[in-house]
Amino acid sequence: MTSLVNIDKLVKTYVMGSNVVRALDGIDLSIMNGEFVSVVGPSGSGKSTLMNMIGCLDIPDSGTYMLDGLDVSDMNDKDLAAIRSEKIGFVFQGFNLLPKFTALENVELPLIYRGFHHKQRKKMALEALDRVGLGDRTHHKPTELSGGQMQRVAVARALAGNPPVILADEPTGNLDTHTGAEILDMLDKIHGQGNTIILITHDNMLAHQAKRKIEIRDGLIIHDEEVRK
Repeated sequence: MTSLVNIDKLVKTYVMGSNVVRALDGIDLSIMNGEFVSVVGPSGSGKSTLMNMIGCLDIPDSGTYMLDGLDVSDMNDKDLAAIRSEKIGFVFQGFNLLPKFTALENVELPLIYRGFHHKQRKKMALEALDRVGLGDRTHHKPTELSGGQMQRVAVARALAGNPPVILADEPTGNLDTHTGAEILDMLDKIHGQGNTIILITHDNMLAHQAKRKIEIRDGLIIHDEEVRK
């Protein structure tokens, strides 16, 4: 496997009143292409900041971050947006679907921004919806779907452009236990098809659904281990 995420001595600080908080305190991390990794930690541990770095939503104060061979450590907002669009598929806790759009249109939307032709993006979106078991719900709007189905649409949207990384931030947070387990099983299946998945969670039990678990606390990685099932 080739290295996909390479983080070296990453530091990120925030000023909160008179205090300076080191949200990331010199983190080193490498994630290989094709891994299924969870990042777990309590509120305030630094996991959300690390997610923002991995997702190219923010840049560090110091240190380097190489994503798929590109140094994204000090890119400007425009370049970061282009990298996010091409390299990262996001799955959020709140689904983030547009209510007036059908499932197919929601999945197509990021492909429009990437400049894909109508016929090509429709084909890609339909294939992604088939992968998550929603080939028969393409013309349904979010209000006509269950919570689990809405999250499947969100996963299809993340998959459609075939990005190197799927970044799932608390993807079961708005779902009941049974439906959440189905979404995790689906992510595991998608990983088995060759996709790299990074799961961000505060739940240690969910973290064990990945193949590798990284635990972060006080801005530092305190455990990094293979998950034994």
